[in-house]
Amino acid sequence: MKILVVGKGGREHALVWKLAQSPRAERVYCAPGNAGTAADGVNVPIEANDFGALIRFAKKEPVGLTVVGPEDPLAGGIVDHFQKHGLRIFGPSQAAAQLEASKALAKQVMRDADVPTAEFRVCDHPVPARHYVETREYPVVVKADGLAAGKGVIVCNTTEEALAAIDRIMVKEEFGRAAGRQVVIEKRLEGEELSIQALVGGRTIIPLPPTQDHKPAFDGDKGPNTGGMGAYCPAPLATAELRHAIDETILVPTVHAMKRRRRPFRGVLYAGLMVTSQGPRVLEFNCRFGDPETQPLLMRLKTDLLDLLEAVVDDRLGDFSEDKLEWDPRPAVCVVMASQGYPGNYAKGKVIRGLEEASRLPDVKVFHAGTNLDNNFVVTDGGRVLGVTALGDTLADAKRRAYEAVERIHFQGAFYRRDIADKALTRAADAASAQTS
Repeated sequence: MKILVVGKGGREHALVWKLAQSPRAERVYCAPGNAGTAADGVNVPIEANDFGALIRFAKKEPVGLTVVGPEDPLAGGIVDHFQKHGLRIFGPSQAAAQLEASKALAKQVMRDADVPTAEFRVCDHPVPARHYVETREYPVVVKADGLAAGKGVIVCNTTEEALAAIDRIMVKEEFGRAAGRQVVIEKRLEGEELSIQALVGGRTIIPLPPTQDHKPAFDGDKGPNTGGMGAYCPAPLATAELRHAIDETILVPTVHAMKRRRRPFRGVLYAGLMVTSQGPRVLEFNCRFGDPETQPLLMRLKTDLLDLLEAVVDDRLGDFSEDKLEWDPRPAVCVVMASQGYPGNYAKGKVIRGLEEASRLPDVKVFHAGTNLDNNFVVTDGGRVLGVTALGDTLADAKRRAYEAVERIHFQGAFYRRDIADKALTRAADAASAQTS
């Protein structure tokens, strides 16, 4: 079978790499792809939102399955367009993808389904938004309603910061006019973040191993929010008891609520959670694989990914179950190497050196997120450039291997967090200390 992956980031490279391992995969294309997908698959010079060109390509080859990586084409209705042409495609419909494309809709769904989330208010004008934050006695988070490439969430410590966030989103339109037409203002939650991804098809929900992302740009969760600076899998924070609670109070009611709204969900449902002292609370929903969570997740997956994705598309997910999926027992850690200035403005075209040396290390895979080829040189082409991912016998070992690979890679202005997975390692050390005391 020929497969087409739509997108050009680290998530898409991981999907291409894993799908190419299927014995049924004849060829894996990526549109438009990056330097990494060119090595593990075949790049096609078609942008992710050019639905007409993608459909023509899928018919010409012919492509047996298309897998959509990023949120923009999903929110734009790529699945609906492909299905109208009789083409098989993995991902939610345009109506269902609004669960991610509109934070206001997501909050309404959660309210209707009694899904635990933060207290919130939706505002469509700066004046009531400012009034709301000025009357709160607690810190808030201000979110652009629409898609903003993972950067439209501003965590505020003071009222002044919240007012400035409203101005950035609604007045200055820093994240785009459409994204800033409404804001969601919610109570800032305290706790530890957790990412849960689940395959959803028909009446079946299969949760995948939990991961933990690191959104702030700098060590110690400092600096502005990004699309993600690294992740590890599995996340020990998600105990069996917590995972059961997430299934029962978040995943199941959300999927049922979407069906009641005539927006039935099919694809990957991603729940970004804050684990508080009162239990898990939903920060956001995404309607596709997470990035960079997918990189360590797929490093561990042994079950044929093509079989799983086809089962979702063909309403056969019930043939699988959570305990039937096969995983490498070893944990994986992904460290994102980013361009200087990210998540703000950054330069492109910086030559990347050391990729081959890093890739030769055992149990290491360097996933490309923002790269391109220029005269046979791999150069930077995005804010998040690489997702250096490693397996290890323990989480500490996986972290050591990942950073050993990172240290072999160089490009001008490169920066990365040095504390990926430290929360889990600290928790394990504290637990061990408590047992011996």
